[in-house]
Amino acid sequence: MLSKRIIPCLDVKDGRTVKGVNFVDLRDAGDPVELAWNYSQQGADELVFLDITATHERRKTMVELVKAVARQINIPFTIGGGINEIADADALLNAGADKISINSAAVRNPELIDEMAKAFGVQFVVVAVDTRHTDGKNIVYLNGGRIPTEKETLHWVLEAECRGAGEILLTSMDHDGTKAGFDNDFLKIVNDAVSIPVIASGGAGNVQHFVDVFEKTNVDAALAASVFHYGEILIPDLKRVLKQHNIEVREI
Repeated sequence: MLSKRIIPCLDVKDGRTVKGVNFVDLRDAGDPVELAWNYSQQGADELVFLDITATHERRKTMVELVKAVARQINIPFTIGGGINEIADADALLNAGADKISINSAAVRNPELIDEMAKAFGVQFVVVAVDTRHTDGKNIVYLNGGRIPTEKETLHWVLEAECRGAGEILLTSMDHDGTKAGFDNDFLKIVNDAVSIPVIASGGAGNVQHFVDVFEKTNVDAALAASVFHYGEILIPDLKRVLKQHNIEVREI
């Protein structure tokens, strides 16, 4: 049985880690390099770094900051934000990324998933999906949750898998930052529909929420930001509780 993964997420804006609620009202959460080192020491299984305004500001991910973070950690490192072509991914791979996360660019140009998977391997490609419940449907949003599309989320996730996505990072915008728990109902629907790993994101507020998401949806990983950044949950404590619930996790 594969261990469930606990993944802190660094949402980075202007060189600082930030966190908001429902993708707005961002507040400072610390230095990404220091946080990365701390999570690596605590026993995080992976780290995700998202340059959250790169696409909206039409610029590339901050490669120098990525390098600084990569030097501090010894766990798998996923980078996202502003990746529009093979050259962008190649630069981040050379800067220390183990995987890249593509979101808006993949929706606008789905063949980018095929190209990335062919160039670097399926295991390198994470397709991040920002979803919101709109008019009775789950709809994909772009540019850090700013722009709704006409794509239904489940349809898009299945297409991404067919094109070569190695993982799906699914963020519920309705739950993001609320600390009211993950969107377990929809996460289960998505996880049951695909054969690749699903990372749950959006809504973690306490340890029980992690227990619930693994028990109710069987996703492969759970990602969170503010509860880790502000010390509300320590990863060793979280893993102890998960083990008590017979949820397999990697030893610290």
